[in-house]
Amino acid sequence: MTQTIAPRVRMLVLLFLAVTGALLAGAGPASAHAALTGSDPAQGVVVDKAPTQVSLTFSETVSMNDDSLRVLDPKGTRVDTGKPSGVSGTTYAVPLHSGLPDGTYTVTYQVVSADSHPVAGAYTFSIGAPSETSVSVSDRTAGGGVVGWLYGFGRYASYAGFIVMTGGAAFVLACWQRGTGVRAVQRLVVSGWVAMTAATLFLLLLRGSYTSSGKLGDVFDLDLLGEVLQTKTGAALVSRLLLLAAAALFIAVLFGAYDKREGEEKRDLTFGLAVGGTVVAAGLAASWAMAEHASTGLQPGIAMPVDVLHLLAVATWLGGLTALLVALYRAPADRPVEAPAARRFSRLALGSVSVVVATGTYQSWRQLGSWSALTDTRYGRLLLVKIGLVALLVGVAWISRRWTARLADPATREAERKSAPEKERVTASAGTGDTAGQASGDDTSGTGSAKPGTASAERAAQLARQQAAVDATRQKRLRDSDAHRFGLRRSVLAEAGVAVVVLAVTTVLTSTEPGRTEQDAAAAGRAPSSSSSAAEDSTSSALTLDMSFDTGGTDGKGVVSVDLDPARTGANEMHVYVTRPNGRAFDVPEVKVAFTLEAKDIGPLPVVPDHITTGHWSADGVQIPMAGEWEISVTVRTSDIDQVTVSKNAQIG
Repeated sequence: MTQTIAPRVRMLVLLFLAVTGALLAGAGPASAHAALTGSDPAQGVVVDKAPTQVSLTFSETVSMNDDSLRVLDPKGTRVDTGKPSGVSGTTYAVPLHSGLPDGTYTVTYQVVSADSHPVAGAYTFSIGAPSETSVSVSDRTAGGGVVGWLYGFGRYASYAGFIVMTGGAAFVLACWQRGTGVRAVQRLVVSGWVAMTAATLFLLLLRGSYTSSGKLGDVFDLDLLGEVLQTKTGAALVSRLLLLAAAALFIAVLFGAYDKREGEEKRDLTFGLAVGGTVVAAGLAASWAMAEHASTGLQPGIAMPVDVLHLLAVATWLGGLTALLVALYRAPADRPVEAPAARRFSRLALGSVSVVVATGTYQSWRQLGSWSALTDTRYGRLLLVKIGLVALLVGVAWISRRWTARLADPATREAERKSAPEKERVTASAGTGDTAGQASGDDTSGTGSAKPGTASAERAAQLARQQAAVDATRQKRLRDSDAHRFGLRRSVLAEAGVAVVVLAVTTVLTSTEPGRTEQDAAAAGRAPSSSSSAAEDSTSSALTLDMSFDTGGTDGKGVVSVDLDPARTGANEMHVYVTRPNGRAFDVPEVKVAFTLEAKDIGPLPVVPDHITTGHWSADGVQIPMAGEWEISVTVRTSDIDQVTVSKNAQIG
């Protein structure tokens, strides 16, 4: 039997490692959950007068240190002074030296979003006129490299440890109390505790490097560790370690004193362990909810309790499934998983799945915000993969539930044992007798000088051990011959394999920018990380400009996009699109466009486009008299009295 177990267990471990490696390797740097939605000066603009500060606006609050926001001159020298500070809401600014000369300046930022994930980027603006710059403005790596990969692996290990420890303990306490004496189940739950504790310490050490330099050598930097301990994520990790100490006490009682109790005393201890274990498990789940997705964004007061319920339900389902799998394969012959225990877990798993579906639906709505985000964003596509895997997992669980209903109970197995062929029992007895006789003969010939009483006692002990081994083998053979138990084993093994993949996808999902944030940032015109966007490249055959506006009135916010083709001197075709912040077409009463070339004192040249359809205006034959850095201004009117003019500079011709 051991020979058949080992390949399956090895296969499951290999699947775990393969899926983990593939998903974590493909995840790349942790995606930002805060997005840059505005800046002053804006990306790519040319200003006449040197600004006194640079301000950035994000989609949510962020954490900054002294080097989080830097401004570099064309030679790469820092021109910012002082520390970045909050201006209002989600806007942060850093002061600049006075009297900055003309040229192109680079703004780089690396911050930590409110849900604990790092975000970095860069863009340029110019004073007076654009110039060459020696500063590279490619995306700064945030949460990437070896440190990012290790941090992702640590997150996976902490989730897996929590699920195995919490679900395994729940399975034993609620479904199979005899399992407290099974060594394999004990090792499983303890292994979950060890994995979660080690992963938490690992994450605490990696956190400083993960959110700043990304260097492996900074993992043991005590100054960085001190900064981490002052953050929300650091406090959550420390709280998790304290709760794991309480969890260690719970496990010691569960597999120690509890196993020795009987009757009324055991029932009282069961209630105490159930209450205490639930409190500790909820606290551990809250250490994620209070520091990550649920703690920021829409409805955090509802989202955090829902997230705790979601994690507890997942742990009860998948962790209990893992414990059932271990019990089915590794429980001793004299203490198998009884049919009532399997049925109790089936009911518990069904309730957990219901909670997972309900809480998962709410979380999906909260993170996506629209149906389009389900297919148009990376978060939405990953969520679709997870939904498909969970549906597959539920399907396999339904098969397991059918096998559970057919599982033979102890009375049936005893009847099968009594009705076993007489030949099998005679053969077993004969084998025992031959062995005993041989042992007796060997003892007589080899220990002739031994005392009769001693030899007789040794032979009796040997016979007893052999008889116990034969009985255990017979019970194991009868147990394994149960076709329903064999079917349950295989279906539960399949469930566990799918669960490993689900957990890996979930880990990647928690480090991916939510669809709602991604779409809002795109609608607000997220600043690109290069000196000019592809649409504004002078070698491009067309020009596209996105500008956010707010007329100040009711329903006055949106984004206006101007497409100019071929964006050269002479006649051009222009299209103007106005959308709401959620990306839907916005049919405002009036849109007007003007072109100004300040360097040559040309303009403003007004253009009144024709209304084509909802949120779409167009104009043909828009004349651009000469090449240069043109200012394109768009006036948007959303009511009789509410209007605003927004503008951007772009190279045309």
